[in-house]
Amino acid sequence: MSVKIRIPAPLRTFTNGAEVIESAGTTVGGLLTELQQKAAGIETRLFKGATGQLNRFVNIYVNQEDIRFLQNLDTPVKDGDEVSIVAAIAGG
Repeated sequence: MSVKIRIPAPLRTFTNGAEVIESAGTTVGGLLTELQQKAAGIETRLFKGATGQLNRFVNIYVNQEDIRFLQNLDTPVKDGDEVSIVAAIAGG
């Protein structure tokens, strides 16, 4: 099974510049755990400390559906799905 994880430009320093990482997992949380193994240090940008909760400025989409309106990190994924990590931008 292969799911594509799209990495935003600010996080590509953790993936050696790769825009897409292919991963095998059954949930978004499982994919992100595997991503942490492939891209050491990326968890500091994705998660709040050791809580396992996503930072509030990180949005995750499965096939353009926001996981906050699905099952969050327990959202199931299947072969061919595309997961996008989107860093929210704020300013004033």
